[in-house]
Amino acid sequence: MLDAGATSALGEIVTDRLLDGRLIVRQPKKGHRAGSDAILLAAALPELGEGPLLDIGAGVGTIGLAAALAQPALRVTLVERDPDLAALALENAALNQLSERVDVVAADIAASVAVLSAAGLRPASFACVAMNPPFYAAAETRASPVPNRRAAHVVEGSLAPWFKTARRVLRPGGQIAIIHRAEALAELLAGLATGFGGISIRPIHALADRPAIRVVVTAVLNSRKPAELLPAFVLNGPDGRLTEISDAVHRGRTTLR
Repeated sequence: MLDAGATSALGEIVTDRLLDGRLIVRQPKKGHRAGSDAILLAAALPELGEGPLLDIGAGVGTIGLAAALAQPALRVTLVERDPDLAALALENAALNQLSERVDVVAADIAASVAVLSAAGLRPASFACVAMNPPFYAAAETRASPVPNRRAAHVVEGSLAPWFKTARRVLRPGGQIAIIHRAEALAELLAGLATGFGGISIRPIHALADRPAIRVVVTAVLNSRKPAELLPAFVLNGPDGRLTEISDAVHRGRTTLR
C-alpha cells in the first residue's frame, strides 16, 4: 500500500488549485509542476462512461484526476514509477474525494507483462490510455538537477515501451491520447503506426501567428480510419491573455473534443 505521507524526498510540497479551483493538487514546489499540458490532455479525452482510463506516467495525478472530475462515472488508474510522486497522487485522489474511483499504482510501465498484470494492468482491460511523456531525449537538453523535474522532462530511451504497454492494456477499439511538443510529432506517428489508426492531430499554439508548441494526438486501437488534422487551438491572444476558448478549457467549462 502506498503511503500518502511519503513525500520527503521531493522537498517542500505545496497545494495548487486548477480548473477554477475545483481540482486540488499537492505537488513539489521545485521541479516539474503539473499545469496547462495536463489540463489540455484531460480536456481532449473522449467521453468514456465508466472507462476505465489508464494515466501512464501520472506524476501527482493531474490528468487522471481532472478527467475523473469532468466525467463523474469514470474509473481511473494512475501509474507512476516514482513512489514519492505516486504517494502524492494517492493523497490528491483523497483530497478531491475521488478515492472510490481512482486507483494509484507505483510501477514502471517498462516492467514485464507479469509484473504489470500483477499490479492490475492486465491485457485488454482499459478503454483509454492517457500519456504526457517526458519531452526530451538526454542528448537534446541540459537535464535539471532536480530529480522529479529531470525524470518528467528527459525520457530514458525511446517511447516504444509506452506504446507497447498501451497496445497491450487497451481493449479492442480502445483509444490513446497523448500530449507532446510539436517537434515530436514524427516520433509519435511512428509509434502509433503499429496497431493504431483513426489518428487525430490538434496543434496547440501559444499565439496564433507562431508555430505550434504542442500537439495533442489521439488514435484508436486497430482502426482503419485515415488520419485527420484538426483545427489549431490557440492558447493566448495578442495581449498575452488566454483566449476565450482557452480560458474556458483551463477552467473546465468546455473540452477540446
